[in-house]
Parts: sequence; C-alpha cells; structure tokens
Amino acid sequence: MPDLSNLDADLGQARDLFGGGRAAHRTVHLRPGADLAGFRIALRGLVAGNIPPECVTWSAGDAPSLFGAGAFEESAPPVALPKAVAGLIPMVVPHRDPERYALLYGLVWRVLHGERHLPEIASDPLVHRLGGMRKAIGRDLHKMHAFLRFRRTESLEGERFVAWFEPDHHILEAAAPFFVDRFRSLAWSILTPEGSAHWDGTALRFGPPGDRAALPEGDGFEAGWRDYYESTFNPARTNLKAMRAEMPKKYWHNLPETAAIPGLVRAAAGRTAQMIEREPQMPAKRDPVRAVAAMADQDPKTLAALNAIIRRSEPLVPGATQAVLGEGPPGATIAFVGEQPGDQEDRQGRPFVGPAGQVLMRAMEEAGLSRADSYLTNAVKHFKFEERGKRRIHQKPTAGEVSHYRWWLDRELDFVAPRLVVALGATAVLALTGKAIPITRARGPFRFDRRDTPFQGFITVHPSYLLRLPDEAKAEAYAAFVADLRRVADLGRELSG
Repeated sequence: MPDLSNLDADLGQARDLFGGGRAAHRTVHLRPGADLAGFRIALRGLVAGNIPPECVTWSAGDAPSLFGAGAFEESAPPVALPKAVAGLIPMVVPHRDPERYALLYGLVWRVLHGERHLPEIASDPLVHRLGGMRKAIGRDLHKMHAFLRFRRTESLEGERFVAWFEPDHHILEAAAPFFVDRFRSLAWSILTPEGSAHWDGTALRFGPPGDRAALPEGDGFEAGWRDYYESTFNPARTNLKAMRAEMPKKYWHNLPETAAIPGLVRAAAGRTAQMIEREPQMPAKRDPVRAVAAMADQDPKTLAALNAIIRRSEPLVPGATQAVLGEGPPGATIAFVGEQPGDQEDRQGRPFVGPAGQVLMRAMEEAGLSRADSYLTNAVKHFKFEERGKRRIHQKPTAGEVSHYRWWLDRELDFVAPRLVVALGATAVLALTGKAIPITRARGPFRFDRRDTPFQGFITVHPSYLLRLPDEAKAEAYAAFVADLRRVADLGRELSG
C-alpha cells in the first residue's frame, strides 16, 4: 500500500484539481470505491489551503472532474503525518462507509492542529470509530485471503486461473498484491461485483466488474480438495456455530468443499456412534531399550557428518549467509578456537580470512606455526551482526548463544583430537570451560576439563582485540601475542614428541 507519511502532488496537478473560485467551501469528488490516490491529492491541497473539515463536502462517485470547486494559488507542500495516522489511512479508505473520507480528514486536521497524540487515545469517539473501520477492513482482507478459490480455465492466451469473490468493502486493490506474491508464476484473474484484478506473470492491472457466470463449473483440483476435506472431517467434533463463526455462510457458495458440508453434518451422529462402538485397539508396543539405542545411533560418526548437520542448521540469530565450518586436518597437533565468524568469513565460508584472521596468520608465521598444519574453528558457527548503512557490524554472542553451539564444538574437537587447544579470547574460553574466566588472569597454559578427560590448552587474546587498540599500544600488544604463539609452538612440539 502507498506510504502516506509524505504526501506529494505537483503544482499543476493541484491547480487542475482545485481550479476556479475562492469560496471557503470545497466539494471534493473522488472516484467510486477506494480512491486512495485521489484522497492523497485532496488531503494535500486542503491542508495547504488551511480548509477546516466543516468546510469540505466529500463525494465518492462519477464526476466530470476530481474537484468541483476550490482553488489554491501555490503548490501544496508535503504533509508530515505520524506513522499511526499514515498507516491508518490506507486501511480505512477501502471501507464502504460514505463518511470515511470526512472522518479521516477530521483526524488529520486535529493531529496537525495541536493533537499530535490523538491516535493513541482509544476512547476518543473519532479514533474509536476509525479503529473499528480498520478492523473491519482487516477482517475482510483475511476472509478474501482465506476463502478465495481459483478454478483452472483455458483461453487463447493459454492456461489461466479465475476466482470469484464478493467482499464486504472496496478491498480488491489492497488484497491483490497478496495473491501476486503467492501465485507469482501463474496467470490469474479475480472477479468481483465492483471490479477485477488480472495478473499475467509480470504486471498487475485492474479492470471493470466481473461476471460470475464466466467462471468454469469446476476442475480436477476442486474435486481433489473436496475429497481431502471429507477425509479429514472429524464427526465427533462437529460444531456448526464455530464453523459459521470462522467461515460465514455467505462465502459457502464460492467454496468447493462446502458442497460436502450438509452431507457430512447429517452423517456426523452416525459416524460418531460407530467410532464409540468400535473395539479399541492397543497401540503397538515399542522396545524402549531399542528406541534409546536408535536415538543414540543418530549421532554423527565422522567430522564430515557433523559438518553436514552444522551446514543444514539455521542460525540461532537470523541474518548469517551460511555456517562457517572448521578448517584443517583431523589429527592436527594444535587447534585454534576463536569467537565467531566475521563479515568476510560469512561471505567466503572459511574461518579467519578477515582482518583479525590476517593478524593471526602473520603472528603464526612469525611464531613458526603453519595454518596448513593447524585446525582453525570458532565457538559459534554463524555470523551475528548489526546493520549500519551498508556495513554489517559484528556483535558479541551472548552466553546463551555460546551454550547453543557448545555441543557442536565438543564433538568437533573429539573428531579432530588435537594435542593442544588454543582459546582465542573470552568467548572461546567460555565455550571450552562453561565459565567466564578473565583472559588477563588465565593467559598462558591452561588445563581444560569440560569434556570427559582433561586436555591441554592455552589461553590468549583474540586477534580482533589487537585491531581495537590505539596505535601507540598495538606494537607492544602484538609482540606479546606473538610471544604467546611461540609458547604454543613449543608446547605443541613437546606434546607431539
């Protein structure tokens, strides 16, 4: 639907619409139905002319020109409206109430003349009435989305699906985009007593009222849908009042499944009695020991199988492009565990390829460590970020998010079986120990005991920490980081010897 928070019309359009005369009273003629565009133009012109609501007569119907009287000498400026008002207008314009335009203009006038928070006062009679009209349109849209049924037909242009619907309000133009999104690849038409909507796969157009007699009598899909409806009908839960509340009877003649309802209702009592009299059957017994064994057997048996599970899993926090898996040879002597992928890692699908990864690679090379001989992974497998303009800014994972991924990390390290695990930063330490341990206090060799047996580890800073330091402190911090990695290299040689 159009956004009415910034109403625009050019000077020539305003003069055409408000041409002639200086009388204080204005008569506004809009086209039949939901003339949202016409109301936008009228609203801007009336506000620019400072015309109070009591001096405006609204008329929705055929007219020789959009505006019968009124003139404005200057181009009307944009009208800035609160979001609540801008969102309300397109949900009220389709209503059948002939006073809808006058009520909306009355609301806008009051909001622009000192009652900025009027939409929040539900007890105000005007707000209450417009709110009821918005709910009525919402219900009508819901019914159209739920109870419209297409039938397949053939034309000179090829296959087309046609539907008939009788809305309570002028909602066709508001409802049509829903069906475009849902049936974008099909050619279809929606016919109503007031107008029609047509989609050819590329463009949506609106036309004159349709003729229900033009619809085909039915198609194979309708027969299949009716059979499905009959097979799922539960006679023991028949509730006519509830059925009519959810699916009002006025829609029944357009729905294929409703033709079966009278017969299903008549037979409901007999079918329920048969269900009660039928001898109950005991459910098939299951061996709980075998069931538990089968569940346990579903655990991944290899690193490749584990990675396949991680790759298929949705990110805990939506937004990531893909899961970033660990990289390196199983059986590597040293495994490095970082925090989570960054922007470049998310795009390339590889760990430690962004700015922090480049710092780590440079430091490893200076310390005598090789990426090819090491295993590199992260505690969290998906990129968590906040969008700022075109940039995706890293966000630190929460303890709950770290816990969510911890099982994957444990199994990953089980399969890789490194002799030494290096925790890069506090998040990696939390994932490996289940505890928040300050890096400054624990930096250096560390015994991780979170898994079944303790294993040798080493704690140091994450390379992204070095990127955040002021320039005068970077050199010293980087030297300390390289010194840590030299100790890691020495420990690795001792453990592998």
